[in-house]
Amino acid sequence: MNRQSAPTKLELLAPAKNLECGIAAIDHGADAVYIGATRFGARAAAGNSVDDIRQLCQYAHPFGARVYVTVNTIVYDHELEATEQLIHQLYEAGADAILVQDMGILRMTLPPIALHASTQTDNRTAQKVRWLREQGFQRVVLARELSVDEIADIHHQQPDMPLEVFVHGALCVSYSGLCYASQHCFDRSANRGACAQFCRMKFDLLDADGRELEHQRHLLSLKDLNLHSHLEELVQAGATSFKIEGRLKDVSYVKNVVAAYSQQLDSIIARHPDRYCRASRGHVTYTFTPRLEKTFNRGFTTYFLHGRQSDIFSPDTPKALGEYVGKVKELRRDSFNVAGTASFANGDGLCFFTSDHELQGFRVNRAEGNRLFPQQMPAQLHPGTALYRNSDQEFERLLSRPSAERRIPITMRLEVTPDGFSLTSGTATVSLPCEHQQAQKPPHDNIVRQLSKLGGTPYECSGVELTSDFNYFIPSSLLADLRRRLVDCLRQNDSLPKVNPPEALGSTASSCVPRYEAPYLYNIANRLAADFYGVAAPSAYELKGGGHGPIMQCRHCLRYALGHCVKHGGSQPQWREPLRLRLGDGRQFRLEFDCKHCQMNVYGEG
Repeated sequence: MNRQSAPTKLELLAPAKNLECGIAAIDHGADAVYIGATRFGARAAAGNSVDDIRQLCQYAHPFGARVYVTVNTIVYDHELEATEQLIHQLYEAGADAILVQDMGILRMTLPPIALHASTQTDNRTAQKVRWLREQGFQRVVLARELSVDEIADIHHQQPDMPLEVFVHGALCVSYSGLCYASQHCFDRSANRGACAQFCRMKFDLLDADGRELEHQRHLLSLKDLNLHSHLEELVQAGATSFKIEGRLKDVSYVKNVVAAYSQQLDSIIARHPDRYCRASRGHVTYTFTPRLEKTFNRGFTTYFLHGRQSDIFSPDTPKALGEYVGKVKELRRDSFNVAGTASFANGDGLCFFTSDHELQGFRVNRAEGNRLFPQQMPAQLHPGTALYRNSDQEFERLLSRPSAERRIPITMRLEVTPDGFSLTSGTATVSLPCEHQQAQKPPHDNIVRQLSKLGGTPYECSGVELTSDFNYFIPSSLLADLRRRLVDCLRQNDSLPKVNPPEALGSTASSCVPRYEAPYLYNIANRLAADFYGVAAPSAYELKGGGHGPIMQCRHCLRYALGHCVKHGGSQPQWREPLRLRLGDGRQFRLEFDCKHCQMNVYGEG
């Protein structure tokens, strides 16, 4: 007879800008959080002390939730010792894994901590995933650009490698790890956590004759990812960790987005309880209804989940739009009213697009139903203008208060021992010597009342079991002592065991690793990485420059987005290529349309 396999554990992975955000993520249903340490994380502005990470681990582990730390920048030679020391400190603090980009780290003397291959290692093929597994990685964070079919194919070819996928938040227009635009233009390396957001800037689009095809538009700025309604497809494709982007986002973003995705995962598990379960323990009660459209977003896209589509970018603005709330109906000197069903509050932030495609925002000073009185009437507002709310005061007030409570249900069993009493829950048992004194009145209600006082702990009492003939008096102080000792025992038992990484099967780069045309694309920034790849010296763009190679490799394609990709049914363009992007300061960037790989490459000029 075949044994039924254990349910697959599904993990909701949330960002933590700091300790407060990390705790909020756990409280609102995250199974794991990822957080940056003091240095070497791909968001240099989101660093945290090792002590804060230790506190987050102590908070998360009783729930069975894990803490992953980003050590996913490339590292220079003079930083190698500090990086190795930091990893040891993180291990001692209780971190469950580190996210890695720089292969030089694999040459260090590491503690037995799990290694996750960051999306910065450019993970878009089964071949690359296999190679990373051979190097000892226990998880791979896939490229954001992959479709659900491509994810399924990778899982089919590498079924034993856990796959982590992004499901929500900001999108990088270039394949992660292969973007050098910020370094090229501003001497700020994205691979060092200092991206200057080149892709959010305005560009002119010029053809080979210098003719301006587009004027000052955000042609590389993508909408934000939202796969909330598609989680089950990703689960079926073989992904097991679902990652929310946002290590620079505030606590209200974390609360709202984590709650929305946690409830969605729970609904999937409720439909397939024999196939799936959550990767952590506890259930959450909320004081609000999550609404993704109310949290920072540039408009939403499913990106390449179901193949190429034209509406993935936001050429008019890189700023937050928020939710659509209606159209302007009628204007007065100091106010206007809105046609729609939305309700408004004093202090709401609204925005709209002007006739020049510029996003203009304003604050509502006073709201009387659907009549709004701005602090100052916007000059270009007119009847029929579509309005968006990017700051909802009432929703923010809800999130500013305690908005979720997470508890682990436990059943306790009180039993008589030869010299006293024992209290058991699961595998935890504590005993207390005590005289067996017959009760004068039924003791059941007081025992249940005293043992159920679990406030301030991660647990809640779902039941107290007593034998039918239990009739002993136990002082409330002794019951409280039993309860406290049991909680301490549960906390100790619930501390997550370390997940030791397997021995690397390949000690150096092998023939399996995808080959890049230019040496700088390997991001070799130190002697250990050079030794790993078997090359003479570091060759990172940040050290030597890129020569004639691309500074961006994008699946987003402007030829397609503007309706002129003949391969996908677009019209034949009238321009002459190559096309170029031009910044406001005059610097230009040549575009190459690599139709064989359905990719757009961006080259720096001058």
